[in-house]
Amino acid sequence: MKLKQVSIFLENKKGRLWNALSILRESGMNIRALSIADTSEFGILRIIVPDPEKAKKALEAGNFVVKITDVIAVEVSDTPGGLEGILETLNKSNTNVEYIYAFVEKKAEKAVVVLRTEDIDEGIAALKEGGAAVISPEEVYEL
Repeated sequence: MKLKQVSIFLENKKGRLWNALSILRESGMNIRALSIADTSEFGILRIIVPDPEKAKKALEAGNFVVKITDVIAVEVSDTPGGLEGILETLNKSNTNVEYIYAFVEKKAEKAVVVLRTEDIDEGIAALKEGGAAVISPEEVYEL
């Protein structure tokens, strides 16, 4: 149930984000989710795509520094408090969340939260034990 996330290190220069996204488009990659965090000198673009290895190879060929990491996808109610319940489950199990981002699923009234915990296996176990709907990579890639 570990989802592969592609992280791209971007210099904070005009056109670098566009260049990375152009490479993904040319590779036929449809981005399912994305997040970008930046500082004054660089940023980290985190994306979920159906074929992470293909995206990594294409981006590296375009001179980007790329890393694939494991994350967790969880379905939550798209209502006030939906995310809070997931975080409460992780908090009760003493599992630390490193970062989180989300997107709304078009076909249902659910949101999908992508999160990374210090220990992915521990995070998945805690979420399942708490009754959370952990989503398989295949389900996320097909959204």
